[in-house]
Amino acid sequence: MKVLVINAGSSSIKFELYAMPQEQVLASGLVERIGESTSRLVWRDARDGRHTLERPIQDHAAGLELVLSLLCSGTDAPMESLDEIGAVGHRVVHGGEAFSQTVGVTAEVEAAIQAHAVLAPLHNPPNLLGIRVARQVLPDVPQVAVFDTAFHQTLPPHAYLYALPAELYREHRVRRYGFHGISHRFVAGRAAALLGRPLEQLRLISCHLGNGASICAIEAGRSVDTSMGMTPLEGLVMGTRCGDLDPAIPLYLQRQLGMDAAEVDRLLNKRSGMLGLSGRSNDLRELEQAAESGDADAAVAMQVYCYRIRKYIGAYTAALGSVDALVFTAGVGENSDVVRAAVLEGLAPMGYALDLDANRGLRGREADISAVDSRARVLVIPTDEELLIARDTYALAGHRAS
Repeated sequence: MKVLVINAGSSSIKFELYAMPQEQVLASGLVERIGESTSRLVWRDARDGRHTLERPIQDHAAGLELVLSLLCSGTDAPMESLDEIGAVGHRVVHGGEAFSQTVGVTAEVEAAIQAHAVLAPLHNPPNLLGIRVARQVLPDVPQVAVFDTAFHQTLPPHAYLYALPAELYREHRVRRYGFHGISHRFVAGRAAALLGRPLEQLRLISCHLGNGASICAIEAGRSVDTSMGMTPLEGLVMGTRCGDLDPAIPLYLQRQLGMDAAEVDRLLNKRSGMLGLSGRSNDLRELEQAAESGDADAAVAMQVYCYRIRKYIGAYTAALGSVDALVFTAGVGENSDVVRAAVLEGLAPMGYALDLDANRGLRGREADISAVDSRARVLVIPTDEELLIARDTYALAGHRAS
């Protein structure tokens, strides 16, 4: 059975086509700049051959139709016809309290995704658009929604409630939801496999470090705390997001600098984080090089970034009581030996000791980088959110189709 995985953005469609249950990637790619004259489709086939097609793509429907056409065209096409697609899995960022697991898409599910758009205005609308376009283009194919927030629905009240008047939660659902749940769930499963132990017996800390970043405390396969909050703005320092800050600061900016709510929102989400601290970039690779070359602002930005991660590791170690493994994942976590070493510096008394030789130069592959005397294992595990979406989609829709 072939499963198509779609992650729709405001002007993009990221896709992967899998043969399931073999979990073989048959094709993957990205449609970008939808609605612009410079639109293009970049994709790879099963032999890792790279293809690029540049032409105007009017809307998401045209983009998906182009993807499906190419997947059935040519001698090396992974499909002969669209009838081979057994199900489509969609990443949806925010499901709130409505969804604690993967679900088949119905009219009620679409309405709930729309209702939660107020909590994720940059993500849910394009996610929903991707679902509707796929239903339009593939009307007889089951559609499945996999939510980033679902994994964190196991948080206990003491972890998800804010110290605000209780009616704000009861009436308006103001609470911590957490994000990157698909990634945290994937690496937790891989950590259990690498350690050769049942996930239900493990206490893990998962560090998803990319342009967006979050940490998750996982006990017996369940999320029990996570750094992102009601929105993805809370928690770690990120590429352009500020992370934790004094909640009075936005009020100060409005009162003293005359900024309106939209300006404050742009400042905290788009102009802060590593970009704001360094004054030059949100790209950690560029900032590492700049810091090594003597750029003081870049060096301070790197110190703030790593210090915040270290604090959360300490907090979640205390919350869990003991930790079996600490996992680094996502673009920075998988590829930056500098960040991993800086984060773990001084944490040996807490149980995290790094093998500097194993860490040095490690990029993009699974590895145990713990020192021999480390009480907790320190792992690097590349995340694969698309694969987890494909697994969920096949588990929900595949057998039913069979």
